[in-house]
Amino acid sequence: MSTHISVPPQLLLERILTLEIVRVTERAAVSAARLRGHGNEKAADQAAVDAMRRELNKLPIEGTVVIGEGERDEAPMLFIGEKVGLNAGPQVDIAVDPLEGTTLCAKNMPGAIATMAMADGGTLLHAPDVYMQKIAVGPGYKKGVVELDASPADNVRRLAKAKGVDASAITVLVLDRPRHSDIIQGVRSTGAAVRLITDGDVAGVIHCADPDNTGVDMYIGTGGAPEGVLAAAALRCIGGQMQCRLILDSEEKRARAAKMGVTDPRMIYGIEDMARGDCLFAATGVTTGSLLSGVKFRKDVIETETVVMRSVTGTVRYIKAEHRQLEKFHLD
Repeated sequence: MSTHISVPPQLLLERILTLEIVRVTERAAVSAARLRGHGNEKAADQAAVDAMRRELNKLPIEGTVVIGEGERDEAPMLFIGEKVGLNAGPQVDIAVDPLEGTTLCAKNMPGAIATMAMADGGTLLHAPDVYMQKIAVGPGYKKGVVELDASPADNVRRLAKAKGVDASAITVLVLDRPRHSDIIQGVRSTGAAVRLITDGDVAGVIHCADPDNTGVDMYIGTGGAPEGVLAAAALRCIGGQMQCRLILDSEEKRARAAKMGVTDPRMIYGIEDMARGDCLFAATGVTTGSLLSGVKFRKDVIETETVVMRSVTGTVRYIKAEHRQLEKFHLD
């Protein structure tokens, strides 16, 4: 007796896109990985951007880049407002960070990734490329267990209480920046540990979602808004809490934000405010880090590792791929 699997058309497309966005981040990661350790951040970023744009334009979507690279460091952009895809298929919002950790890649240090998120059209926060205050914890806690406007020490104590442990059992991940000295001091004053990272706060936030394996309970600090929205998309899929606020500390930034529909410059955004609809998230390792293995160039094979997540099902897949048709990674 033959059986066949029938999948509703809307789900079919979403399932297909789950694999398609893996191809997008794989291509970006391989292009950037060719420039690992060369000391040229701009060239590595440009390679990742070009590869990501090429692949996005092959997808059966009407895509709009709502979170792109940007003006802040004059990086080569997949710019905000850019249209991508074959202009056929579902309307989707796209958030990209073609190479998160440009410095990590240039210095061949752990933790550089190529990452993107895709969501129903009109459901991702349209945010300018400015800085953003962030705090995040993993799943399993009551809403509001930590708060953006509470002190770092207070948040550590609240999380420790909710987890049923002493504050000394909590580890907080913080970007190693001079601006974070007060946060680091506040966390350590409770007896909690600080783990410092040099770059890569998308991966940093994702680490909170799996404290048993990563040893990270909370993320606090100020980083890029694009990375904040990408991290929120990931947490939509795997669970957790996040609160963020855009840092709009000049008239020019407030005007740019207003143009994108930000009416309250002091608003605190939760995960649902940044990523409302069904969303897909993918990240491919460029250099080997605690989240993903980096690209490996063998004689006749290129190996990649990618994590892809989907919010509607909560499915998280790790895809280790061996690519034998190497021409597909070369420029068109």
